[in-house]
Amino acid sequence: MKKLHAYTILRYWDKKGRYVFTKQDLSKLFFEDSPKTLTESLKRLVNDGFIIRACRRVYVNTHAHSYDGYVIEQIAKALRRGEYNYVSLESMLSEYGLISQIPIDRLTVMTTGRKGTFKTHYGVIEFTHTKKSVADILSQVIRIEGRPLRVADKKLAFQDLKNVGRNIQMVNKEQLYV
Repeated sequence: MKKLHAYTILRYWDKKGRYVFTKQDLSKLFFEDSPKTLTESLKRLVNDGFIIRACRRVYVNTHAHSYDGYVIEQIAKALRRGEYNYVSLESMLSEYGLISQIPIDRLTVMTTGRKGTFKTHYGVIEFTHTKKSVADILSQVIRIEGRPLRVADKKLAFQDLKNVGRNIQMVNKEQLYV
């Protein structure tokens, strides 16, 4: 893969609003490269500053014009593509002002996929598995324009916190039902 070719393809996808790619995505975009060539090319693109390796098998085009404040959510979305995911637990309770702690470097996500923790350049993504049905999830989450992942409302974020056995003592319960 030549740098100019890579730049052209990344720019094309940037114009479509895409700046986070899995290695599998990139293998489809650079289909003429063998797996070994692709791996070496990606290393060169990272070393040359074209892209950043956010975590294992996920790359970010930080020079993209579409790059926004939701990069960590875009990475989470890429890591659990094909699953239902929503921001919940401490991340949402903090956004709602229901806990005093602000998880600066951590995003807590409920997923129908596997649980797991991923350290990225943008913070830690913590996936917690939920057994809720897709219908239950979709009826309780909020879609916010421009945000990559859906988010839990106050009550769902608190309920998720209780269900996974986390510390509920830190939650301002008086504000929960306001």
